[in-house]
Amino acid sequence: MEEKNFTELKEFILLCFTADLQLQRILFLVFLIIYVFCLLGNITMIFLVCSDSQLHTPMYFFIGSLSLLDLWYSSVFAPKILMICISEDKSISFAGCLAQFFFTGGLGFSECYLLAAMAYDCYVAIANPLLYFQAMSPRLCASLVAASYFGGFLNSAIITSKTFTLSFCGNNVINGFFCDLPPLVKLACDVKESYQAMLYFTLASNVITPSLLILVSYLFIIAAILNIFSIQGHLKSFSTCGSHLTAVTLYSGSVPFIYSRPISSYALKWDKVVSVFYTVVIPMLNPLIYSLRNKDVKEALRKTLDRVKLSQLKILGKQ
Repeated sequence: MEEKNFTELKEFILLCFTADLQLQRILFLVFLIIYVFCLLGNITMIFLVCSDSQLHTPMYFFIGSLSLLDLWYSSVFAPKILMICISEDKSISFAGCLAQFFFTGGLGFSECYLLAAMAYDCYVAIANPLLYFQAMSPRLCASLVAASYFGGFLNSAIITSKTFTLSFCGNNVINGFFCDLPPLVKLACDVKESYQAMLYFTLASNVITPSLLILVSYLFIIAAILNIFSIQGHLKSFSTCGSHLTAVTLYSGSVPFIYSRPISSYALKWDKVVSVFYTVVIPMLNPLIYSLRNKDVKEALRKTLDRVKLSQLKILGKQ
């Protein structure tokens, strides 16, 4: 069989959940509402962390960094998802598919590392609160965030270069909302063992390794909490890491479902549901998780709303 190189394909067709036009319009409204809330939530969180001096701490620096990543992450997918839900044109160009694939891996891996850095931050805050600000210096925090992005995008570049040089059978229909790994691998005529070995090693080092780091951090966190004798201290410690643990559970429960399985076991219908959850829904939920459970964030939001109301009253008074 003559092998056809991926680069010979000029565009790809992205399949929606259904061919029913009315149901596609409903999906468009659902995704639009989710995306708008995602934008509002993450932009608000970034603004609060930057503007309120009480939130100028290592913990909120990481929360603001996570919101920035989620804002970028959801914007890679949501506009295209909205377009294919309402438009008859379901195509995506070769360059667009490559870019979407690259940012999918880069931002996804970066979030894994960032969540691991946040777990370490929680451990330091609980185990050594008196020296917390010295231990988590601004330089260290910035280095951890930069390292998360560097590691994520470096490994994404490796997977992207290897995946987009696979041999394909000429089929350009991607059974999904975006150019993700499982549906692209399904299009390949022959997935060699060397590619699978590279894929498993890269996924393990970028998904499983951060998960293990998070697990180890929480084991140390539990040990530190057990050394606290007061019930109030226990509650305060759990509230410190409760939001992060919720975010980790949501993200770690969906990503390995798709990427930590053998290629032969991919079930694209279920993978589409899960992929929409971690690319669009989770970035919307993270700001809610960190705001609804956090008194400092709610207080910063209240003060910001009070300033907005006061400025509006001043404008009305001048008129």
